[in-house]
Amino acid sequence: MTSIKKTGKVVCIGRNYADHITELNSARPKQPFFFQKPTSTILLPGEGPVIRPRGVNLHYEVELALILGKRVRDLSAQDEQGALDAIESYALSIDMTARNVQNEAKKKGLPWDISKGFDTFLPVSNIISKASIPDPHKIDLYLSVNDKVVQNDSTELMLFRIPRILSDISKVMTLEPGDIILTGTPKGVGPVVPGDVMRAGIRVDGKELEEAKIEVAVEESTSSYEYAET
Repeated sequence: MTSIKKTGKVVCIGRNYADHITELNSARPKQPFFFQKPTSTILLPGEGPVIRPRGVNLHYEVELALILGKRVRDLSAQDEQGALDAIESYALSIDMTARNVQNEAKKKGLPWDISKGFDTFLPVSNIISKASIPDPHKIDLYLSVNDKVVQNDSTELMLFRIPRILSDISKVMTLEPGDIILTGTPKGVGPVVPGDVMRAGIRVDGKELEEAKIEVAVEESTSSYEYAET
């Protein structure tokens, strides 16, 4: 499990499900766009709660994570086999987002790294073997808050599939073994507050994957940070 923490980079695809684009009132991208989360955001199972910084409107986004086993550079988007061969394993993840921080940055044309970058902002599941997910484009992701299901959709709804995602990223930056790619979130994102408990998981052909389960509480930060307008 510790190997996930030693990853070189975490690259996240934005706006990869149409209904999520609509709910955030964003423009539909003509090609995959991506951003990075610092590896210090990674929160392993049992490591404790997600910490909400003061003044932050904290949102959850459940996503399938790819863990690479090979170096990938300038991959062709048509190379479906090459893309799948590059994946060593999978994990489920929750891309936590400080939505008000992100919205302010978008409005002012500022980078929005901070909104994705706080410690604990990437809860991950245990590692899922490739054998458990025969087709990553045909699984159901779900997330509940206090046992109320808020996200529940199939990866079939991805606008850009995994070969295209890996191709576009690898044309810009070489992907190394151990790198983590988050493939985007379906609709249903929304806020969590201290005291809430998020549970997330994956179903393959309707069957729950035990190793994909995430259960994590939200707590208020005790740090000196407080969000203020930039």
